[in-house]
Amino acid sequence: MSSGALQPIRGMSDITAPEIFLWQQLESTARKVLSAYGITELRTPIVEQTAVFLRSLGDTTDVVQKEMYRFEDRGGRDLALRPEGTAGIIRHIAGAGQEAQDARVYYIGPMFRAERPAAGRRRQFHQLGVEAMGAASPAADVEMIALQAHLLESWGIRNFVMQVNTRGVGEDHAAVAEGLRDALKPHLSELCEDCQRRFEENPLRIVDCKNPQCREIVSGIPAVTSFMSQESRDYLDEVLQLLQHLEIPAVANPTLVRGLDYYAHTVWEVTHSGLGAQDALSGGGRYALKLGRGAYEGVGFAIGIERIVAVLMGQGIDPATLAQPPRVWLVAQGEAAVLENMILMQSLRLRGISAMMDLRGRSMKAQLRAANKAGCPFVVIRGDQEMEQGTFQLKDMQEGSQTELAMPELLERLLART
Repeated sequence: MSSGALQPIRGMSDITAPEIFLWQQLESTARKVLSAYGITELRTPIVEQTAVFLRSLGDTTDVVQKEMYRFEDRGGRDLALRPEGTAGIIRHIAGAGQEAQDARVYYIGPMFRAERPAAGRRRQFHQLGVEAMGAASPAADVEMIALQAHLLESWGIRNFVMQVNTRGVGEDHAAVAEGLRDALKPHLSELCEDCQRRFEENPLRIVDCKNPQCREIVSGIPAVTSFMSQESRDYLDEVLQLLQHLEIPAVANPTLVRGLDYYAHTVWEVTHSGLGAQDALSGGGRYALKLGRGAYEGVGFAIGIERIVAVLMGQGIDPATLAQPPRVWLVAQGEAAVLENMILMQSLRLRGISAMMDLRGRSMKAQLRAANKAGCPFVVIRGDQEMEQGTFQLKDMQEGSQTELAMPELLERLLART
C-alpha cells in the first residue's frame, strides 16, 4: 500500500489527540445545555435515499446540483451521503406517526458535500443541529435563536454576530422571485455565470452570492422584504422585538436568505471575524416542507463543529490542556508486584478511579518517568518489601510527599481525592 493510501481522502480528516479533547468537551457541554431545553438526541443514518434530499432541499439548490455525494448501490437504489441533517430528521418524523409531530431533537455527526476543499470548507464536516417541530410562531423561533446563542456562549465563543431576516410565507415566494427578476434584469449580463443560471431557476440565491460584483449589484436593488406581504414583515418585527426583550444582540440583515428551499419565515446566521472570508459559524431558520404525503413545519439550526474549534483555537484555547490524565499510576518491582498491581489497577477502575501501569517490564526509573509524563497526580509504588508487609507507597506528585499505607487507607485516600 502506498503512503498516499494511508492518508484520509482530500477534504476529510482524522480527528485525534490533542484536538479530540476539545471536541469531546464541546459535545459534553452541548448535551447538558440541550437537556435544559428539553431536547433529546436522535441519530439518523449517514446514507439516505436521494429522494429524501431532493424533496426536502429543492432540486435547484447548489447542495443538490453540485455538492451531493450520490451513488447507486448494488440493488440499484439511488442513495446519497447526507449533506445536511434536517431532511433525515423529517424523514424519521414522517415515519414515526402522530406522536412525533411535536418532536424536539438534536443530532451530532458528520455531513458530506463534494465541494472543492478550502479554508472553512470540508468534504466531510461535522454539525450539531436542533429541530423543534410545530406551527409558525415568533416565540418558538426566538427560543431556538436563544438556544443557539446559549450554546456558543457556553463553549466560550466571544464576539459572534447574530444576523436575522425572513424568507416570508410560502405565498410570498413567487412575488419575491418576480420582484427580484424585475430588479436584476437590467444587470443580468454583469452577473457571474452561476447567478445568470440562478436568474431563472432561483433568483433568491443571487442575493446570497459571494461574488463581489454580484454583491454590489444586489446592494443597489430593493430589499427582499419589500416584495413580501405585510404579514411576513410583521412576523419578522415580532421576532426582533422578542430578541430585544431577551437581551440577545441581533442585527437585521436584508440580504440574508440562506441556501435551502425549505425555509419560510425567520432565517438567521451567526458569523465570526476569526474565520476569515468563510465567516459563517452556524445558521438556522423556520421551514415548511413536504415529504411523502405529509407537510411538516418546524424551526432549527446547525452549527459547524470544525468552525467552532477553529474560533476557539484562534482565541488561544490549547486542546492539550483539556486532556484528563490517569488519576493513579502503579509502579511495580518484581513479577509478584506486577501481578498484584494488575489486580489493584482493575479494582481501582471498577471503583471509577482511572489507573495505568507499565506492562512491558521496564525499570522502576522508566515507570516513574512514564507516570510523570502522563501527568498523574498520584503514584502507587510496590516492591518486595511492600509485598511482604502488605502495604503500598503512595506518592503525591504535586506535593512531593510519600506515605506508606495499608489497602483500606490507600483506597480511602484515593477515593477521597477523585
